[in-house]
Amino acid sequence: MTTRPTPAPFLPGPDDPAVRTLLLRGGRVHSPADRFATAVLVQDGTVAWVGSEGAADSYARDADAVVDLGGALVTPAFVDAHVHATATGLALTGLDLTGCPGLAEALARIAAFVRAQPAGGVVVGHGWDETGWPERRAPTLAELDAACAGAAVYLSRTDVHSALASSALRALADRTLAEEGAGGGAGLAALAGYHPEQPLSREAHHAVRSAALAHLSAGQRDAAQRAALGRAAELGIGAVHECAGPGISSAEDLTALLSLAAEGRGPEVFGYWGELGAVDTARRLGAVGAGGDLFVDGAIGSHTACLHAPYSDAAGEGAEYVSAAQIADHVAACTEAGLQAGFHAIGDAALASVVQGVRAVADKLGLDRVRALRHRVEHAEMLDADAVAAFADLGLTASVQPAFDAAWGGPEGMYAARLGAERARAMNPFAALLRAGVPLAFGSDAPVTALDPWGTVRAAAFHRTPEHRISVRAAFTAHTRGGWRALGRDDAGVLLPGAPASYAVWSSGELLVQAPDQRVANWSTDPRAGVPGLPDLSPGAPLPQCLATVVRGRTVHRAEHSAAQG
Repeated sequence: MTTRPTPAPFLPGPDDPAVRTLLLRGGRVHSPADRFATAVLVQDGTVAWVGSEGAADSYARDADAVVDLGGALVTPAFVDAHVHATATGLALTGLDLTGCPGLAEALARIAAFVRAQPAGGVVVGHGWDETGWPERRAPTLAELDAACAGAAVYLSRTDVHSALASSALRALADRTLAEEGAGGGAGLAALAGYHPEQPLSREAHHAVRSAALAHLSAGQRDAAQRAALGRAAELGIGAVHECAGPGISSAEDLTALLSLAAEGRGPEVFGYWGELGAVDTARRLGAVGAGGDLFVDGAIGSHTACLHAPYSDAAGEGAEYVSAAQIADHVAACTEAGLQAGFHAIGDAALASVVQGVRAVADKLGLDRVRALRHRVEHAEMLDADAVAAFADLGLTASVQPAFDAAWGGPEGMYAARLGAERARAMNPFAALLRAGVPLAFGSDAPVTALDPWGTVRAAAFHRTPEHRISVRAAFTAHTRGGWRALGRDDAGVLLPGAPASYAVWSSGELLVQAPDQRVANWSTDPRAGVPGLPDLSPGAPLPQCLATVVRGRTVHRAEHSAAQG
């Protein structure tokens, strides 16, 4: 059905007078408390009541403000459990090569963008992916330099595990390494992953990335971070997990982001610091865990994910950056300090090392102590049945990105090209993880894939490999409550009395229950099941549009010219 149009600016904004008690009514409220709820009462940033229109009348008399939702949908705000805010903001405001159709077009876009920039700075861009280009190759250094006209340019590949670096940037990195006494005097050429003409990976990539980011001004960083958090709020995201560390950003970057978030005008930010053994550093920086992008390996697209068997389209098994013994030492230090640990691990060999390391700590300190901290693994893509069982036994949280499968899965996708059909088909086994009881927290890894919460839920529900699909409800939970549970907080991410009032208001069509097994869907839709519905996320169906996002009772986004659709 279609309800009367409702202007989006119906909630008090961040600059409006404070409203202690707010009643929202006349909508559709997604809550386990009442499948047919149409109203929610918010008091001092907390959900105070959820229920039907009849009962709402009694609350309306005492509320400071009453909002008619006009049939709009209210859900818990999303949590993106893996982002890189500065890099995301730079992609949003700068040179984004995502979706570029070919090599020539990429070089043309680079040249045009560089010409428009002031001289003397470092140009940062992102998103190229040669696997979809007719040429099936990245630009050579000579081609890149011709487009850059002498500028220092850093362009990360879509997976952010390799990059194009112009000669000027390579020279800048060489000078930085010399000042630090690194590279044995040979500079970039001495580092793993160096190539004189091709993109850089491994340690050479980390060196040019550090050099590029170090030359961003405080103003550039602030603008990028504000752009990223603003975009998240526009999409109904109320909280993000920032995965920082010396290999991916900097301490200054993380503290600046946390300071910005503390202003309270956007999503909440929970920082992770990915450095081995750095318990004290993580706490000093205000991080909630010593993990996130603490790299055990790289990425499949860059041939740096660590595998048991060689890649199908290249020699070698990838890169191992951290050993099982180092993983054990790190998890032990974190567990003894009562701090959550975490690792980036994609390949099957890397994941085996994580399991081995965490298992050693469980044997030493006790399984219950390890499980209590919900140590997490980012990406966790190449899991077999034994690894899934180990995750469940050790209480590990799988922080995963369903959009990876949407982008690179399927028989014709990048995974199949890199790994072969059999290994590619086993990637991202979300259904097996859920059946085993492994907690899932969904994220985007932005800018690797875009901030797109409903698209993420759709990608999990319509996984390119049918046996890995999960219900829309399970996927939605992983992208809302799952992100809070990954932080050790079980009271948030759901609209129930006593929960934080972090929610989003949506323009959406009919609500239904979608599950891989039609028998489950049929029962869940039955009123006796009490399962609240969600928007239709079938491929091709329009996704809900965010009208407003509220974080702990504070409106952080209002769409100025939208209408509620019911």
